[in-house]
Amino acid sequence: MLAIKASVDAHQEPGRFLLTGSANLATIPAIADSLAGRMAVIPLLPFAQAEIRSSPGLMLDRLFAGEEPATKGEVVLGKELMSMVLAGGYPEALRRTTSARRVSWLEDYVTLILDRDVRDIANIDQLDRLPRLLNILAEHAGQLINNSSFGSALGLSGVTAQKYIAILERLFLIKTLVPWSNNRLSRLVKTPKLHFIDTGLLAALREDELARLSGDKTRFGALLESFVVSELMKLASWSERRVTFSHYRTKDLDEVDVVIEDRRGRIIGIEVKASATVKADDFRGLRQLQAAVGDRFVRGLVLHDHDRITPFAERLQAAPLSILWSM
Repeated sequence: MLAIKASVDAHQEPGRFLLTGSANLATIPAIADSLAGRMAVIPLLPFAQAEIRSSPGLMLDRLFAGEEPATKGEVVLGKELMSMVLAGGYPEALRRTTSARRVSWLEDYVTLILDRDVRDIANIDQLDRLPRLLNILAEHAGQLINNSSFGSALGLSGVTAQKYIAILERLFLIKTLVPWSNNRLSRLVKTPKLHFIDTGLLAALREDELARLSGDKTRFGALLESFVVSELMKLASWSERRVTFSHYRTKDLDEVDVVIEDRRGRIIGIEVKASATVKADDFRGLRQLQAAVGDRFVRGLVLHDHDRITPFAERLQAAPLSILWSM
């Protein structure tokens, strides 16, 4: 890195070096210099559906610009939606023509990441616990993080489990959503929520297949929520608008799966449902969020397995999951 730094300082033509890796370069202790001010950091997540389908993927920009939600093109529903979620977005996995070959690639990928790349970013005494921890986390995807519970299942302290989870996040395997906060609301849960970056990998860890999920929509719901979080992160990665992601949950169990906030404090709330039907009660958390932020509330959407947009109140609508890539 020091040699690159010297070369860049001597010849400032951009684009001469491309440094790639499966971990965040800035978090690797062995790196001698951060190259701050000399390089651009570009996180490359697995493919978004907008990329796979060659669609614009401008949903966040358009919603924040005040546009009404709209769907264009073919809507993905039912088993086709499940198959898409199960496939995930890793390019190499998607090139495999059967689910068995995809799962095999994903298992090899995570094994190599945990065996090799972890050593680059952290000094871990009990490296063998990480694969077991990842399997436990997979079964708790879409739930609140409980470091003590995760740790006790592996004979670790809650503090150590928290450290290991942070490492898995730096390896771009998982994503923790921080809780949304507001001084006007006192009964908010202050615990982060767990998601996986790629639902193909999540499904492989959980041994979820199409036949199993077709008969268990509750189990599919956890996969679908991580899928939506990941898709939203990808949309945000190429947007010029800077946004943050969090989740809203009260002690009465009212919730909004994803709260998206721009730098002006404006908010979009997203709730995810695996079912085709949506009831007024499914908007309860969104209505609370809307009341708490007032005019800063841009839109509240319940994304579900359906083919059209249904209005429920001012700035509150149910919409197909396909809106994530068709808008």
